[in-house]
Amino acid sequence: MRIVICGAGQVGFGIAERLSHEGHDVSVIDQLPQLIANVRDQLDVRGVIGHGAHPSTLAQAGAENADLLIAVTQSDEVNMVASQVAHTIFQVPTKIARIRAQAYLSPVYSSLFARENMPIDVVISPEIEVGEMVMRRLSLPGAVETVRFADDKIIVVGILCHEDCPVVDTPLRQLTDLFPNLGAVVTGVYRQGTLIVPKSDEMLRVDDLVYVVVPREQVRRTLVIFGHDEPKASRVVIAGGGNIGFYVAQQLEKREPQTKVKIVEASRQRALYIADQLHKTVILNGSALDQDVLREADIEDADTMVALTNDDQANIIACVMAKTLGCARNLSLINNVSYPALANALGIDAYVNPRAVTISRVLRHVRRGRIESVHSLQNGSAEVIEAEALETSLLVGRPLRALELPEGVRVGAIVRNGKAVEVNGDTQILARDRVVMFALSEKVHQVEQMFRVSLEFF
Repeated sequence: MRIVICGAGQVGFGIAERLSHEGHDVSVIDQLPQLIANVRDQLDVRGVIGHGAHPSTLAQAGAENADLLIAVTQSDEVNMVASQVAHTIFQVPTKIARIRAQAYLSPVYSSLFARENMPIDVVISPEIEVGEMVMRRLSLPGAVETVRFADDKIIVVGILCHEDCPVVDTPLRQLTDLFPNLGAVVTGVYRQGTLIVPKSDEMLRVDDLVYVVVPREQVRRTLVIFGHDEPKASRVVIAGGGNIGFYVAQQLEKREPQTKVKIVEASRQRALYIADQLHKTVILNGSALDQDVLREADIEDADTMVALTNDDQANIIACVMAKTLGCARNLSLINNVSYPALANALGIDAYVNPRAVTISRVLRHVRRGRIESVHSLQNGSAEVIEAEALETSLLVGRPLRALELPEGVRVGAIVRNGKAVEVNGDTQILARDRVVMFALSEKVHQVEQMFRVSLEFF
């Protein structure tokens, strides 16, 4: 595909890195020469210095032949105008834009991004998506990572194996015998910096991060089996009252009214604003790195510290400090791609990576075939892909053990008529099934081919 990316910041660079690595023809636009120099030096892409919404800049980037425009500059307005220009002048088929301001996203103005108005095909709101991911982490405190698929019927959970994990040193093939009717499939293991798809005789080790695909109703049982029986949080302290922290507090007030929430916000003006908007949340004006402020927030009695500032290092330090002062668990917002691999060593129980959330949304629209959803794991080392099986797919009508799937690919779940189907060697995929698969990055193209519409379909 020919792809134009407006914005060479962390997210734009990450998307360009991923797509160029996959062999796509990528051009990146940014007004800052140093960002474009960085893109040109490190990636096999075309770098263009200029304004992302100007027709001449888009033309220089090859918009007239582009299949996709991705607008992820720091300005919502630039992203919107770039999409409009790409549509009107260059007839770019698909436009994806990051929109942060909630004023544009109100349901009252839902027609704003209709094709006849502001023609944006996919609107990505990182604040809402990251906020929802934080909410899912809070509802499943034993999970390091959680992603939902197949209309929330299937959950992919990342679980850290501690020394007291009951299934450590147990061959995976025995889990079915030990825990009948569980329906969980171990699809990936992140061990000592490497992500693998384990074989049935593989044994889990202490400090493994295990990716398990499981029906939603079996998630809590699965967490208990892996040694995590943490209760849902009833007292939450949020560091940072920005858009994400504010959203999480709003949702906790709405969905978990019994939960006591406190926000520590450094800006007095922002603290006053969110205090007016929230009804039950206690707002403290101060630094989350100040132990006296944390004690004022009763951090020693809190179940979870959620650090959601724009500073990764401040988030990590606030989380570590909170646990030192007696807080049971922590969850940190982490943007830096090198930090998640060190999260456990740094004392972080769970984390959310906004860049990974945005990249995963973009990948769904780059993947070919009947792809419904995509989530990128471990900085692009693997993907969890949900796709619809068509009549012409080679996956259909044969037992899973006979499919001869490539190394590095595993079927994690099958949803048929809205219900999860047990996955074992005798299971057959039928046409129209929703299939959730785990694939190492170098195998993703092969997974795409499995779900392509062939000529015979027509």
